[in-house]
Amino acid sequence: RLYIQEGAYEGINSDVAFAQMCLETGYLTFGNLVVPEMHNYCGLGAIDAAHPGEWFATEQIGVRAHIQHLHAYATTENVRLNGTLVDNRYKWVRPRGKAPTIFELAGTWAADPLYGEKLDAILEKMQTF
Repeated sequence: RLYIQEGAYEGINSDVAFAQMCLETGYLTFGNLVVPEMHNYCGLGAIDAAHPGEWFATEQIGVRAHIQHLHAYATTENVRLNGTLVDNRYKWVRPRGKAPTIFELAGTWAADPLYGEKLDAILEKMQTF
């Protein structure tokens, strides 16, 4: 529900964001740097033990930050957010609009060269529901 609401508000495909959340969190099992209490569903700022990632006060704010970060990757400078910025890393996405498709997230959002294919596979599974 939160992904649908926040995605619609910012014009971001909620299915893509939800699939990314599944990939980044291991289907909400977490287990790496990010823990459930962080409400960080896409690994924002998670680099290493010294930089485990961003913390958000609620699930909704965490989902909003995720949607906003995807917004930065998918849109150009002239497309503004509808809501108040909660993603502290939004400003670091340069150039804006560098990944208008899931396949272009490979090597930008994530170092994994198969990142886009992994998201695509999750999206294909989601189509059966």
